[in-house]
Amino acid sequence: MLAYVTIGTQDLKRAGAFYDELLGIIGGKRFMDEETFVAWTNSERGAGLGVTYPFDGSPATVGNGVMVALECSSREQVDALHAKALELGGSDEGAPGQRMEWFYAGYFRDLDGNKLNACYISQGG
Repeated sequence: MLAYVTIGTQDLKRAGAFYDELLGIIGGKRFMDEETFVAWTNSERGAGLGVTYPFDGSPATVGNGVMVALECSSREQVDALHAKALELGGSDEGAPGQRMEWFYAGYFRDLDGNKLNACYISQGG
């Protein structure tokens, strides 16, 4: 259903470096790289994640209640993605763990304060 998600940044170079390393863990590669935005995907037909300076020229702000979920292929990949986010300067919003029988996730904020999670949804979900 989702085509892509875009989040704002105050510093595109810093955000680009953060997401290059972070999304590399789940096979993400840049597919768009422009002066005002960068976007990644890990498949030809899957959803993408973009980081941009706001179009209206105002400062980027964090959406209250907004969260981007990054799909992982295993619990171990969730753990690795969450750890990498913190290593790169992100902040913890909830350590990886089993949230429901079929849902394992860890929550963090990026360098601009955007909330993300790394999640693994098992066959039972």
